[in-house]
Amino acid sequence: MSAFTTTIQVRFGHVDPAGIAYYPRIFDYVHEVYEELWEHHVGVRYYKLLLEDRIGFPLVNSEVDFRAPLRFGDRPEVSVTCTHLGRSSIRLRYVFRLDGVVCVDARMTTVCTDLRAMKSIELPAAFRASFEAIQEAA
Repeated sequence: MSAFTTTIQVRFGHVDPAGIAYYPRIFDYVHEVYEELWEHHVGVRYYKLLLEDRIGFPLVNSEVDFRAPLRFGDRPEVSVTCTHLGRSSIRLRYVFRLDGVVCVDARMTTVCTDLRAMKSIELPAAFRASFEAIQEAA
């Protein structure tokens, strides 16, 4: 199995008074990585999908395990794999590691949607192949 991997940076404005990344910021990080995945792995800029192609992938389910804090200045590596690929749904797993330690393990399910009709549609074959390339073994 292959994974898409990138690095994020925890910035000063991302931490709470306790000095750790405020938990809603983790969802922002996940979405930033999601957009990078589209651009660098799938080969389509996410804004183009939304604004020009009118295809979206709204979040329909999320599960996040917070295992270790992320602090100002940390640069965790985030690996993304696909754990489920349905007709229209994609479940992605985002694992944030800092010095080999898993800090965050997030699982997000999105559904391919025609934004004009606001109805789910089948995931286009070209996109499916990209997600199959990072799919975890069953």
